[in-house]
Amino acid sequence: MAKLGPYQVTGLDISKSFLRIASENAQKAGVRIEFRLGDAAHMPFPDESFDFVVCTAAFKNFTDPVGALNETYRVLRPGGKASIFDLRKDASREAIDAEVKGMKLSWLNTLLTKWTFRLMLLRSAYTREAVERVVAQSRFGSGEIRQEGVGFELRLVK
Repeated sequence: MAKLGPYQVTGLDISKSFLRIASENAQKAGVRIEFRLGDAAHMPFPDESFDFVVCTAAFKNFTDPVGALNETYRVLRPGGKASIFDLRKDASREAIDAEVKGMKLSWLNTLLTKWTFRLMLLRSAYTREAVERVVAQSRFGSGEIRQEGVGFELRLVK
């Protein structure tokens, strides 16, 4: 995102290790990004700080998904948008195989990645109905869900 234009980009993660890795990657890519340590359900930002919020491959891991959505709503400016991308619980074996094949991994990493999808990640993933229930309980009230491959995108507008 930082390469797409003159945007101020801020990253948030609960993991110090992931923040360190992201900071190193941003430096190698030659982009300026501010990284902050924090919890998605208790973001360390003032109200109405952002025009756009993106969450990738983390929503299924949140202990308080409604709280995270409410915080996203809080930090968005009026008219601001959010996109949440994650794995969907009903991802088929064929879709998982195609996704992993596209990663062009070694045979061992292919096997381990498929195993991780099937036996670990799918367990915490959401069904479409579960996502709709969580969004309905949040300050957003509703959103648009698009499904493709192994994942979904939840689009929200404040």
